[in-house]
Amino acid sequence: MPMQYRRFGKTDLRLSVFSLGTMRGLDSPDTFEAILERTLGLGLNHIETARGYGPSERWLGNWLHRRGKPENLVLTTKIPPQPSRAAMAQLLADSLERLRVDRVDCLAIHGLNTPEHLAWVQNPDGCMAAVAEAQSQGKIGHVGFSTHGPREVIQAAMETGLFSFVLLHYYYFFQRHAPLIALAQALDLGVFIISPGDKGGMLYTPPDTLRQVCHPFEPLFLTYRWLLSQPGITTLSTGPACPEELDFLTELAHRTDPLTPEEIAALERLDQRPATVLGTDLCRQCYECLPCPEEIHIPEVLRLRNLALAYAMQPFGEYRYRMFENAGHWFPGRKANRCTDCGDCLPRCPENLNIPALLRDTHDRLKGPDRRRLWDD
Repeated sequence: MPMQYRRFGKTDLRLSVFSLGTMRGLDSPDTFEAILERTLGLGLNHIETARGYGPSERWLGNWLHRRGKPENLVLTTKIPPQPSRAAMAQLLADSLERLRVDRVDCLAIHGLNTPEHLAWVQNPDGCMAAVAEAQSQGKIGHVGFSTHGPREVIQAAMETGLFSFVLLHYYYFFQRHAPLIALAQALDLGVFIISPGDKGGMLYTPPDTLRQVCHPFEPLFLTYRWLLSQPGITTLSTGPACPEELDFLTELAHRTDPLTPEEIAALERLDQRPATVLGTDLCRQCYECLPCPEEIHIPEVLRLRNLALAYAMQPFGEYRYRMFENAGHWFPGRKANRCTDCGDCLPRCPENLNIPALLRDTHDRLKGPDRRRLWDD
């Protein structure tokens, strides 16, 4: 079945409902290029890279130089926010050189995560001045931003009027950003969902418990369908490590229709299970417990606990929990064992959870060895 395409907000670009993210598949140039060729063969017309993704920009540039950029291919790269105009101008020049192109269709400010980053992009003579100059010179088409930040920072960035699209974390297992999807529609911003197969729950390798709850659907299929059925979402990132990991698109790339009764029933089972399994220990993600004096991201810690217990998503919980204190503003918050039992959060919890006890329990369940992120210097 043919790939479906959607309008990417005010850019007026029409993107395939799946986009190729190039953070994985970096074992060798041959593997990387095989993924790129398979991508085009399946009808994907949007490739997203970043200066922080190892050799991705350079390898992609070499491939484009030899092959020639297909006419309908939309190319996006991402550059972190910078405190100065000059710093951003240099990084833009570096990315264009690595990509071996004179122009990128889209540039995303990569990781607009903090109030400080927001101040940098709002500075009239800051990094966005360099971006505007590059646009006027025809080196950049449209400008957006990616974010791992809190909802308040994301909303403020969306409302600056500086951006035409947003790359957002929003998944079945993380629905806090639903109001931002609605805001994006109101502002006519394109919406690109970041890594729903991996960051959305490591759904390429789901636990048996989760598969049983989703039956007769695979968890990956069901959660992709949940996203694709929402017209406010333009495109979903997929980041294969090898070409074969793209094969599932033949089942999904045309499925943008409303959810079927069978899919709705499976999602209802998913909805009901956390309360059934966790009972009065279920954190309902209201965020009223924040801020924490010890800078523990209590809702995110307890979300990981919810998933580990309700759906046996233990590997995903360990993967994400390890990032606390190891990823800076990309995944803020301290580990749960930093709790001092101050009790500051307790009167604010509408569920009357014993938060300190649940934090200790989560730490014991999910603690693991520290790991380095790909783009750490």
